[in-house]
Amino acid sequence: MNQLIQKIQQEQMKKEVTSFHIGDSVKVHTIVKEGDKERVQIFSGIVIGRKGTHLNDMFTVRRISYGEGVERVFPVHSPRVAKIEVETAGSVRRAKLNYLRDRKGKQAMAVREKARKS
Repeated sequence: MNQLIQKIQQEQMKKEVTSFHIGDSVKVHTIVKEGDKERVQIFSGIVIGRKGTHLNDMFTVRRISYGEGVERVFPVHSPRVAKIEVETAGSVRRAKLNYLRDRKGKQAMAVREKARKS
Protein backbone atom coordinates (compact mmCIF):
# COMPACT_ATOMS: atom_id res chain seq x y z
CA MET A 1 0.00 0.00 0.00
CA ASN A 2 2.82 2.38 0.92
CA GLN A 3 4.56 1.79 -2.42
CA LEU A 4 1.34 2.64 -4.27
CA ILE A 5 1.07 5.97 -2.43
CA GLN A 6 4.72 6.78 -3.16
CA LYS A 7 4.24 6.01 -6.85
CA ILE A 8 1.22 8.34 -7.06
CA GLN A 9 3.14 11.08 -5.24
CA GLN A 10 6.10 10.75 -7.62
CA GLU A 11 3.77 11.28 -10.59
CA GLN A 12 2.33 14.46 -8.99
CA MET A 13 5.69 16.03 -8.13
CA LYS A 14 7.40 18.48 -10.48
CA LYS A 15 10.52 17.19 -12.18
CA GLU A 16 12.55 20.41 -11.97
CA VAL A 17 12.14 22.65 -8.96
CA THR A 18 14.18 25.82 -8.45
CA SER A 19 16.51 25.55 -5.48
CA PHE A 20 15.87 28.31 -2.92
CA HIS A 21 16.40 28.73 0.80
CA ILE A 22 14.98 30.68 3.71
CA GLY A 23 15.97 34.35 3.56
CA ASP A 24 16.07 34.47 -0.25
CA SER A 25 14.15 37.15 -2.12
CA VAL A 26 11.99 35.36 -4.66
CA LYS A 27 9.42 36.06 -7.36
CA VAL A 28 6.69 33.44 -7.45
CA HIS A 29 4.83 33.26 -10.78
CA THR A 30 1.32 31.96 -10.08
CA ILE A 31 -1.31 31.07 -12.65
CA VAL A 32 -4.59 32.84 -11.90
CA LYS A 33 -7.77 31.65 -13.59
CA GLU A 34 -10.49 34.27 -14.12
CA GLY A 35 -13.49 32.85 -15.93
CA ASP A 36 -12.15 31.18 -19.06
CA LYS A 37 -8.91 33.20 -19.14
CA GLU A 38 -5.60 32.40 -17.47
CA ARG A 39 -2.87 34.87 -16.59
CA VAL A 40 0.37 34.87 -14.64
CA GLN A 41 0.55 36.94 -11.47
CA ILE A 42 3.86 37.62 -9.73
CA PHE A 43 4.19 37.68 -5.93
CA SER A 44 7.63 38.83 -4.80
CA GLY A 45 9.01 38.83 -1.28
CA ILE A 46 11.26 37.07 1.22
CA VAL A 47 10.94 33.38 2.04
CA ILE A 48 10.36 33.29 5.80
CA GLY A 49 9.76 29.57 6.23
CA ARG A 50 9.45 26.13 4.69
CA LYS A 51 7.65 23.07 5.96
CA GLY A 52 6.66 19.63 4.79
CA THR A 53 8.44 17.09 2.63
CA HIS A 54 8.10 15.73 -0.87
CA LEU A 55 4.61 16.46 -2.24
CA ASN A 56 3.57 18.39 0.90
CA ASP A 57 6.49 20.84 0.68
CA MET A 58 5.25 24.41 1.33
CA PHE A 59 6.96 27.78 1.68
CA THR A 60 5.82 31.14 3.04
CA VAL A 61 6.66 34.40 1.26
CA ARG A 62 6.30 37.77 2.99
CA ARG A 63 6.31 41.25 1.51
CA ILE A 64 5.30 44.75 2.53
CA SER A 65 2.45 46.14 0.42
CA TYR A 66 1.29 49.73 1.06
CA GLY A 67 2.71 49.64 4.60
CA GLU A 68 0.98 46.35 5.48
CA GLY A 69 2.71 42.98 5.76
CA VAL A 70 1.29 40.37 3.40
CA GLU A 71 2.13 36.66 3.56
CA ARG A 72 1.22 33.86 1.20
CA VAL A 73 1.86 30.15 1.53
CA PHE A 74 2.66 28.30 -1.69
CA PRO A 75 2.95 24.56 -2.31
CA VAL A 76 6.23 23.88 -4.13
CA HIS A 77 4.76 21.20 -6.39
CA SER A 78 1.47 22.94 -7.19
CA PRO A 79 0.43 23.16 -10.84
CA ARG A 80 -0.68 26.75 -10.10
CA VAL A 81 2.93 27.80 -9.39
CA ALA A 82 4.43 28.36 -12.84
CA LYS A 83 7.97 29.11 -11.68
CA ILE A 84 10.03 30.46 -8.82
CA GLU A 85 12.79 33.00 -9.51
CA VAL A 86 15.45 33.75 -6.91
CA GLU A 87 16.30 37.48 -7.03
CA THR A 88 18.89 37.59 -4.25
CA ALA A 89 20.20 34.89 -1.95
CA GLY A 90 19.91 35.71 1.74
CA SER A 91 22.17 34.66 4.58
CA VAL A 92 20.23 33.77 7.73
CA ARG A 93 20.88 31.70 10.84
CA ARG A 94 17.35 30.50 11.47
CA ALA A 95 14.89 28.07 9.93
CA LYS A 96 11.92 30.42 10.40
CA LEU A 97 12.07 34.21 10.12
CA ASN A 98 8.98 34.98 12.21
CA TYR A 99 10.78 37.90 13.89
CA LEU A 100 10.35 39.90 10.65
CA ARG A 101 6.62 40.14 11.43
CA ASP A 102 7.26 42.50 14.35
CA ARG A 103 9.44 44.93 12.37
CA LYS A 104 8.36 48.11 10.58
CA GLY A 105 9.54 49.80 7.38
CA LYS A 106 12.84 48.83 5.79
CA GLN A 107 13.79 46.71 8.80
CA ALA A 108 10.90 44.36 8.01
CA MET A 109 12.69 43.29 4.83
CA ALA A 110 16.24 43.38 6.22
CA VAL A 111 18.01 40.11 5.49
CA ARG A 112 21.76 39.99 4.90
CA GLU A 113 22.73 39.21 1.33
CA LYS A 114 24.82 36.10 0.90
CA ALA A 115 28.49 36.79 0.13
CA ARG A 116 29.32 35.77 -3.41
CA LYS A 117 32.26 33.50 -4.02
CA SER A 118 34.45 34.77 -6.84
